[in-house]
Amino acid sequence: MRFLITGGAGFIGSHLAERLLDRGDRVVLLDNLSTGSVENIRHLKSCDRLQHHFDNIENRQLVAELVDDADIIVHLAAAVGVKLIVESPVRTIETNVNGTQMILEAACKKRKLVLTASTSEVYGKNTNVPFHEDADLVLGATTKGRWSYAASKALDEFLALSYWKEKKLPVIVARLFNTVGPRQTGRYGMVLPNFVKCALDQAPIHVYGNGKQSRCFCDVRDTVEGLIRLMDTDKSVGEVVNVGNTEEVTIEELAQRVKQRTASSSAIEYIPYDKAYEPGFEDMMRRVPCVDKLHALTGFRPQTPLNEIIDRVTVFFRDTTSRPAAKMATTNSA
Repeated sequence: MRFLITGGAGFIGSHLAERLLDRGDRVVLLDNLSTGSVENIRHLKSCDRLQHHFDNIENRQLVAELVDDADIIVHLAAAVGVKLIVESPVRTIETNVNGTQMILEAACKKRKLVLTASTSEVYGKNTNVPFHEDADLVLGATTKGRWSYAASKALDEFLALSYWKEKKLPVIVARLFNTVGPRQTGRYGMVLPNFVKCALDQAPIHVYGNGKQSRCFCDVRDTVEGLIRLMDTDKSVGEVVNVGNTEEVTIEELAQRVKQRTASSSAIEYIPYDKAYEPGFEDMMRRVPCVDKLHALTGFRPQTPLNEIIDRVTVFFRDTTSRPAAKMATTNSA
């Protein structure tokens, strides 16, 4: 099969590409490197079944050509991370909505299957956990920029499902819950890599708010497996499906676990939301997926334990920080 992955040099995209290449598929990556990185795919570039294009999804001619050559399109390109969303709401809305429309429009001409990645953020302030795919979406006021991401991704979902219902374009919507793992950075506010990096640097670990808010963290390998299984079954077409782990942890406890598993002496400091993001910032207290639908469609449930995930992220950061030193030592000894 031939796959086109938008956002393919990003954290999830690079792992998905790696998995697809391992099983013998052909993969084309499209990424403008705004949040992705060449480093994420450097180890894949020698594979003759991989092509990459560092360009914008707004390049209509290129997108049309790449979609035409693909059997399946995985649309991961999006503005991500709470910090980026709060600081750049215009970019968030335009990137998410315009990019999705471009992909769906191009795919519709040849009826190509599109899997589009959505987010648990769309559930907003809904308190009825665990979240089921048919639950109400409860978003905050439009004056709160924090909700622009959730609103834009909800519109992406409406758009994709409308293409399926009206134009018979096969689509799958995957709502991802806090995917984490190696190659994810904390540059835009991702909590686990930030915690691990601070712990390894013996720097203070900053917990926003009172730390009682809880999340479920899904290993990127499980997310990728879930996405592939959804694409491999016709039963997923036209469906919205949660993809995430159900092991719930408070952010305060996550900081404590990271500190313990890295044997760090870092202090845990609590930072008010207003100081961390913007005045009046709103957050959800709990975000827990129901993955019964994913299991019913694919027979798969993400189950990698949180401690194993923390350890994998820790190894990644230790390896990353040791590489420049190793290179320098080799140079000095030559």
